[in-house]
Order: sequence, then structure tokens, then C-alpha cells
Amino acid sequence: MTKFAAVFLDRDGTINEEVGYLDSLEKLRVFPEAFEAVRLINQSGMKTVVITNQSGIGRGFFDDAFVGRVHEEMRRLFLNKGAFLDGFYYCPHHPTEGMGQYRQVCPCRKPEPGLLLKAAEDLVIDLGKSYMIGDTPKDVEAGQKAGAKGILVQTGYGKVADTGSTHPDHIAQDILEAVKWIMQDRGKT
Repeated sequence: MTKFAAVFLDRDGTINEEVGYLDSLEKLRVFPEAFEAVRLINQSGMKTVVITNQSGIGRGFFDDAFVGRVHEEMRRLFLNKGAFLDGFYYCPHHPTEGMGQYRQVCPCRKPEPGLLLKAAEDLVIDLGKSYMIGDTPKDVEAGQKAGAKGILVQTGYGKVADTGSTHPDHIAQDILEAVKWIMQDRGKT
């Protein structure tokens, strides 16, 4: 079976403005360059998958249904601009914060690669030919742990991110610059 390459995208701070906890649809503001970035990914034949930590669920700020509404609104906004998001995967857990079953260490919370591994299984993705774009070192690390290349964008928390011991494969100004770099990088292999 042929496997697809993919670009995994962090959500808040990468695709849309970082607003703390996105707890109302009125706060959803997609970066204008994100639409072109996703169209480029679509045109390349790669999958586009959103990977996001959403511990606000466990903290009681919003519920799973609300996260679903945000993702449906994002899907609609992108479709209206001629772009398609293949999937959304999120982790509601946090190791030290939250209530009940949501307070736990789990393999799906970035920087762990669980969400990428699940998406790869569901969507038939070759992680070794894939990329993860995010605004924090934990996004980069999750991608690299899964076997993908990790790109740090300087939007959201990326404006002030200290990469520490994380070594991004590339650092880009924003999601569009990151995707353009990916298209060049793919041409080298």
C-alpha cells in the first residue's frame, strides 16, 4: 500500500492566532497566510493534519464538543479559501492540571508523538517523509520523535521560544514560509 507524506500542523499560534485558551468561536482568527500554505500542501499531494494539545478540556474551560465546533469552523473557513484539512487530532490531557481522567501523563500530549502516530495509522502516512510545523519546541520534538522533520515558526509562542535542547530542522517566519521550505526540501530527496 502506498503511504502519503504529510504536513502536521500545530493549531494555536501556528494556523491561528494564539489567544490563551480558545474558548469561543469569536476568538478564532486564522492567519491569512495559512490558507495559501494549506493550498500549497494540498497541491503537492501531501496530507494536511492538525495536531493540537487541548488541556482546556481537562481544566473545564470548554468541552470536546466545543473543540469539534472549532475544528468544523476551521474546516469551513479553509474550504471557502480552496484549501482542505485532512484531519484533526487533539489531546485533552495534562500531567499536573485538570480534573479526573484528564489529569494524566499520556502518549498523545506533545512533545510525545502519539497523535502523529495515530494520524499516520488512520490516514496511511509515511512519517519519514513528513513534517511537523509548530510554534513551540514541544511541537518540533513531537514531530522528530515520530520520525518527521520539525519546523519551528516564529508566530504565537515562537516569537519568544527558546529551543533549549530541541534542534528544529528549520526555523521559519510563519506557516507559509515553513511550507515553502518544505517544498524545497522535498525536491532535494
